Parts: sequence; structure tokens; C-alpha cells
Amino acid sequence: MSFGDHLEALRIHLWKALIGLAICVVLALFIGHKIVAIVRAPIDSALKEYNLDKLPEENPEEQQKSIEELIASLNAQQNPTVETKALQKILKDYQYRLNSLEDTMAEPVTLAVQEAFTTIYLKVSFVAGLVMASPWVIYQIWLFVAAGLYPHERKYVYIYLPISIFLFLGGALFCFYAVFPFVLNFLLGFNKLLGVNPQIRLSEWISFAITLPLMFGLSFQLPLVMLFLERISVFTVNDYKEKTRMAILIISIISMLMTPADPMSMLLMMLPLLFLYGLGIAMCKYFPSANASPFEAA
Repeated sequence: MSFGDHLEALRIHLWKALIGLAICVVLALFIGHKIVAIVRAPIDSALKEYNLDKLPEENPEEQQKSIEELIASLNAQQNPTVETKALQKILKDYQYRLNSLEDTMAEPVTLAVQEAFTTIYLKVSFVAGLVMASPWVIYQIWLFVAAGLYPHERKYVYIYLPISIFLFLGGALFCFYAVFPFVLNFLLGFNKLLGVNPQIRLSEWISFAITLPLMFGLSFQLPLVMLFLERISVFTVNDYKEKTRMAILIISIISMLMTPADPMSMLLMMLPLLFLYGLGIAMCKYFPSANASPFEAA
């Protein structure tokens, strides 16, 4: 195709990608509240555990049982007095407050009336829509790029692209379900040590909960980066093995830069990357040789 034909093809694929993205964002707006609930689940759980020691010293379940028994005995009276009815109302109100105390203490806060909609709901819906539309967007980009590739180059893209997606999703899920609980307990523990009461701003947590899994997903691409550098003859398998100590230092620095300023998140990124470094060596050793490399120029 001529240069103009390439530009026309690019325009068509970009429009299709944008239309698919817009549809997914609109769909995400209808379930935005459910997505926000999923994203805020780690901080809700951590705050609930953090605030357990602020509940009344007596076991809340025992208090609840005692209140229910007292209300039942008052209801059993045949001719309750005005004082008895007032006492019933007070006890029911206290029962309701006791039931909701634990949940209330574990709720993040907003600092502006419009923050819940503009900074939280719309932001989460757009990111969720982008994630939902990503296969379609990537497919449209691939259709444009594939037109300029040789058949053997397309074959290797079909092999390594799913591996890249799997590593990215694995890193993001590992962060969300394994890293967040440790990091939050560690950071909230310092608040408890210093005797301060944390007021978690939900919008800031949403930004954190989106950025950190992204960093983990990108860092988990390490084996493919190593394979690429080996295939273009920048490094060899022996270089990777001999420079293991240097690699550990570099991985430590990368983990420090890509995570918050706490040792727990750094270690929880560093340890999987060390495993992935070994996986990268194995991929360089056992995957197709440089003569049949997907990264080799045609």
C-alpha cells in the first residue's frame, strides 16, 4: 500500500478502537458502584481490622445478646409503662448503633461533595472501560501492524503476546490479592504505633489501587525483556547467570522505585522478580534459538 493508504487504514482502525472503548466506558458507568466496591475492598478490610481495638472492651456479640434478651423481656410485659417503652426505644437505638459501629469505623472518607462522582466514580468507570476494551483495542492495533509483518513474524507474536498478557495479569492480581493486605497492615501499624487516627481519602486510595497493580504488571514482563535482549545479542544466557548478583541489585532498585516508600511492598515485588529472573534464563535457554527468533529482523 501507498503511504496514503496506510494512513487511511490507521484512521479506520483507530476509529474502531475508540468506538469500542466508548461502548465499554458507557457499560462500566452502569456498574461503576460495583467496581468501586471491589477496588475499595482491601482498604475496608484493613481499616476494619485496624479499628477492632477501638470497639467496647466487652465482646460486642455478648453485648448484642444481652440487649436482645432485655428487649424480649420488656416486650413480654403485658402492660408496658411509658418508661418501659422509652427504655425499649433507647435499647433498640443502642443495638442499631452497636451493629453499625464496626462498619462505620472502617469507611474511607471524601473531602468534597462532588468528589465521589467526579474523582472516584468517573475515574474508576473509565479505567474499567479501558480494561474491558483493551482486547478490542489491541486487536485493532494488531490488524494495522500485522499488515507489515512477514508470516513467521506473525507466528511468534501469536506465541509471545499471550505470555505477555498472562504475566501482566498475574502481576496485577498478585498485587491486589497478596501485596495489598501486607502493605496496608504494615502502614496502618505505624499509625497505631504513633497513636494517630488515619482518615483514608477514598480518591487517593483509588489512585494508589490503580497505579500499584500497573507497576507490578509491567515489572512481571521481566522474562520477555530478558528474552528480547538475548535474542538481539545484547546478553547471553551465561551473562545472565554470571551477573546474578548485579541483577539482584538492579531488581532491588527497580522494586524500590516502582513501589511506595515502605519495605514490605518492595520485598513483595522483589521476591517474585527474582523468581521471574530465573524463569527468564530458562526461556532464553529452552525457547527457539536466535536463528528462529521472533525478535530477529527479517
